[in-house]
Amino acid sequence: MQLLALGLNHHTAPLSLREQVAFPGDALLEAVADLRRQLAPVVPESAILSTCNRTEIYCATPEPEQARSAIAHWMADRNGLGGTHGLNEHLYALPNNQAVRHAFRVASGLDSMVLGEPQILGQMKDAARVAQEAETLGTHLHQLFQRTFAVAKEVRSQTEIGAHSVSMAAAGVRLAQRIFEDLSQTSILFVGAGEMIELAAAHFCAQNPKRVTVANRTVERAQSLAGRIQGQAIRLSDLPDTFAAHDIVISCTASSLPIIGLGLVERALKARRRRPLFMIDLAVPRDIEAEVARLDDVFLYTVDDLGRFVQTGIESRQMAVAQAESIIDSRVHAFMDWMQSRASVPIIRTLHSRGEAIKQAELERAKRMLARGDDPEAVLEALATGLTGKFLHGPTALVQRHGGEQHRVSDLIGRILPDAPTQ
Repeated sequence: MQLLALGLNHHTAPLSLREQVAFPGDALLEAVADLRRQLAPVVPESAILSTCNRTEIYCATPEPEQARSAIAHWMADRNGLGGTHGLNEHLYALPNNQAVRHAFRVASGLDSMVLGEPQILGQMKDAARVAQEAETLGTHLHQLFQRTFAVAKEVRSQTEIGAHSVSMAAAGVRLAQRIFEDLSQTSILFVGAGEMIELAAAHFCAQNPKRVTVANRTVERAQSLAGRIQGQAIRLSDLPDTFAAHDIVISCTASSLPIIGLGLVERALKARRRRPLFMIDLAVPRDIEAEVARLDDVFLYTVDDLGRFVQTGIESRQMAVAQAESIIDSRVHAFMDWMQSRASVPIIRTLHSRGEAIKQAELERAKRMLARGDDPEAVLEALATGLTGKFLHGPTALVQRHGGEQHRVSDLIGRILPDAPTQ
């Protein structure tokens, strides 16, 4: 069995493609289950990590090349891309130790748009949990994820990789302050009530805005968040009635289609009498139609826009990056040693099985000799001779075939056969 990580991320693919292959919210469990139905036994173990920055499939497979092609076609078909031609140029396929290293780096925040950001570890844990629910998390991937979580914890506890990082939410506040001199005089609308919105709310509400509204499809969840940030909750269906009253709009839902369209924003701008509207779309797929960005008096930022903004300050953390990479290197070697030991299990079982068969055959022969009255000492001698002869047959044949490589053969025999017992 071999490991394979196949996917695309913010380094290799634009947002317009990433949102097409994302599996938001409840779609993830069905996607993992469908992957298993479509591709087993080529991909007997699989897990999908889907975030705003990446969609990656981790798998254990006996046929890596076949699995790579099959997964690429599955991704294209599942998302209606009409073939893999436009997808392949953005995909990376990482085998074995490269897949392990990648998983460790991702969980540690080294491959994130925001260096050292902690949310990705929780997202990887969600990926493992969903795969467990779909019964696609076998021995190899279970071990990979458990070690991945341990490495991420070690990196974060022993290095400063997360120190001084600028989060997406903090970046959003800084950008908003370029448009509105005093955020305490603004009204803010949060669309969605998930983890990303909670993080954004924590940063923006620290600026003491004059009004806060949370809109969500499930109003109970909106009320829960609104109660914690002293805001009001509304249903998503009520959005058109209150949209224009807000200066800042931050959206992140699990919708597969945009929920804030060009027409809604145009009407809001007219009602606002061209007062500026600051918008952040943290969702992948996007919640806000891309055409909105072309409107005058609208300042729209996507996750990729924020990512470019938060790259500042990375140089100061390069020492922490080097320390983290060193930790990851050693843990990759340890994991590959475990993989190698797993690969030896069938051979060891075969050896034990053959040894047991030889033992039983010689033992049955000895019992027959005793039953017919042979001298017990002679029976023991015959038993020992028979066992020795059969167990030495393999090494003897090896010596005969490779007699010219005396040193190598002697070393190998020394490893196979035990030393003679001392009296």
